[in-house]
Amino acid sequence: MTADLTHRYGPWAVVAGASDGLGAAWARAMAQRGISVVLVARRKEMLDALADEIRAGTGVQARVLPVDLAAEGAAAEIARETADIEVGMLMYCAGADPRYARFLDSPSSFATSLVQRNCVVPVQLCHHFAAPMAARGRGAIVVVGSAAGLVGAAHMVAYGASKAFDMVLAEGLWAELHPAGVDVLGAILGATDTPALRRLLADRGVLASPDDPSPIPGALTAEEAVDEIIAALPDGGPTHFVGERTRLGAAHLAGMSRGDAVRFMASVSGGTMQGGSDRQGGSDPSLT
Repeated sequence: MTADLTHRYGPWAVVAGASDGLGAAWARAMAQRGISVVLVARRKEMLDALADEIRAGTGVQARVLPVDLAAEGAAAEIARETADIEVGMLMYCAGADPRYARFLDSPSSFATSLVQRNCVVPVQLCHHFAAPMAARGRGAIVVVGSAAGLVGAAHMVAYGASKAFDMVLAEGLWAELHPAGVDVLGAILGATDTPALRRLLADRGVLASPDDPSPIPGALTAEEAVDEIIAALPDGGPTHFVGERTRLGAAHLAGMSRGDAVRFMASVSGGTMQGGSDRQGGSDPSLT
């Protein structure tokens, strides 16, 4: 893909989940290619630092929009604050599960918050931004999913279900919008070395702390994942499994019946079929 994407997509990208990890890497990559960015996430101080870095390093514009994507009205606020610009790209990569806990060990409000952030808000934002993209005959939507959405697994009940929704959402949008000139991609991640994954692995005892510099075996860096998604975006829709391990894992699961796939995931996630609650189980992170 060419260095300057503004002709293909437009001058602005909205990046939801931009405070760190994949979202921050995506914002940097778009800025380096000439697209100004709207940085959306809860943590304003991190967005401010990223915006300063982008402005100084690339010369493009960077807006900071501190919004809790799990809150009712989040999509309306984003729409209102971007009404004066031409948004040619929506990148939605919010929605990590910070707990990795059994469904019944958390209040139902935690699950519904994941649904709000991972399902409701992306639907609203896609609906809002896709209409002018289709009218212009150009634009891009990237919805970041997870291999956790391929099959149900213990400790990821609501998260996995919400990521399955995201994958099918992107596929349906591709079917409707691709003929209108809008590129849509569901990017399905496996293990990606981000602060969110490091916090989770530290909580499970796999890493000594979130700041532990130890490499995560088999994990892509956020920058590697972004490069692969960018390369796949124009012609790789509707669904792209990011990283060779993710592709191999998806193929392995696809060769099983649904029941066998669920039993397999249970067998590698700490023996949860027998009622265990070992949060340090040996699940393959490329599948979670």
